Amino acid sequence: MTQLTLLTKAHNAGILKQTDRLLKDSFKDLDVEIRDLDVVGDRWIRVTLSGEDEAIATNFIRKEIGICPESLERTEQYATLKGYVINFGKNPEELQIDIGAFQPEPCYAAVPLKHLQATLVDGRKLALKKIAELFAFCDNLPTVIRVVAVDDANKRIEAEFAAAQLEKFAGWRQSLLDRLIVLGTSIHVIRRTLNQMGLDRDVVSVEPLGLFEHVLTCKLGTDAAGLISRVGRSLRDAKFVVFNPRKIMEFLGTNPE
Repeated sequence: MTQLTLLTKAHNAGILKQTDRLLKDSFKDLDVEIRDLDVVGDRWIRVTLSGEDEAIATNFIRKEIGICPESLERTEQYATLKGYVINFGKNPEELQIDIGAFQPEPCYAAVPLKHLQATLVDGRKLALKKIAELFAFCDNLPTVIRVVAVDDANKRIEAEFAAAQLEKFAGWRQSLLDRLIVLGTSIHVIRRTLNQMGLDRDVVSVEPLGLFEHVLTCKLGTDAAGLISRVGRSLRDAKFVVFNPRKIMEFLGTNPE
């Protein structure tokens, strides 16, 4: 048997069922069985596989979903890792990111406020709460970080946003298009909801941030906040956050590049 901790979290009760369905669909032509599916650490999803093709299934998971490092010892300096914002607002001087290093105890990466100020708001001394408001930071938001230092003695990881993450924020900001971030449901459910409600004409694209986290890019003139009441009734377990680039531009007093 093979046991893997997926690089994805169970935000709500329905996600385990969705994960089970997704994996079974992916493995339908393989001789592999999902023996167990549960959560470990801070809601990370763990799967146990068995069968002649479990090596193939394992490679699929590593490539398409990713797996957690599980322990601090497996977290290397300068590595680029995906994680989730956690404990937002607990420390006003840093943004904590859960990268899945939870054994023997949880260890989170810390992105300092100074880094966020320098890279996101042109060096302005804004509070973390205000930066979060502008850039839609919240618990369970997927991010990509670069490990700067690993302190084994103090069980601490120093990090910064990876170049790819900063480029993503810059692209969103420069596009001037509203984005609705949907946390806690699959892309299939989102697309079905948009189709059923006739909202396809209001959404340019659906971009995955993770297995159950996606970004809906609105067409020019469509208000992302206005979509929440329309899709919220069908996506009851999901959480919604709005990224509004014009709000950032107006607050910083800058123009699109």
